[in-house]
Order: sequence, then C-alpha cells, then structure tokens
Amino acid sequence: MTKADLISALEKQANLPHSEAEKIVNITFDSMIQALYDDERIEIRGFGSFANRNYKAYEGRNPKTGKVVRVAPKKVPFFKVGKELKERVDKGKELYTIREA
Repeated sequence: MTKADLISALEKQANLPHSEAEKIVNITFDSMIQALYDDERIEIRGFGSFANRNYKAYEGRNPKTGKVVRVAPKKVPFFKVGKELKERVDKGKELYTIREA
C-alpha cells in the first residue's frame, strides 16, 4: 500500500474529498516524523510502536577497499509490531474487518 492508496481508502471510507483525505494523511505523517525527530516514542495500541534506536560511533570497513572508515553516531526509527496486529495478520482475512466510521 502506498501513501496514495491510503489517501484513496480514507476518501472512500470516510466519504471525504481527496484534498481533505490527503491533508489528514500528511498531518498524521508529519506529526509522527516530528515526534521521532524530538526523540519521542509513538504508540498506536493494537498496531505497534515507533521509537528511535541510538547507535554509537564505530569503526567499520569499506567492503571494496578494506580501508577502515569512521561511522558517525546515528539514530534510526524502529517499528515494533503490536500483539493484535501480529495476530490479525497471522490469522488472515477471518479476523480482518474494516471498521466503519
């Protein structure tokens, strides 16, 4: 599913104009990005959580040349799937229903 698919689904299910559905999706994603930028954790019950994983600086190697390369510290967003989502995906269609607004 792409961002455009998500916007289309929101349009149809919530009976919204395309511009409103697009605005909602963009606001949601922008808010999540800002929260991760601010090093906050995002938890969506029944779905999962997003948090940053912090990695320290280390010395790696260039695989082509074998030369030692210094890798800077970094933080990377990480998603942990929730129990309910894991179960629903595992069980397949029998548990999956689109909730009506």
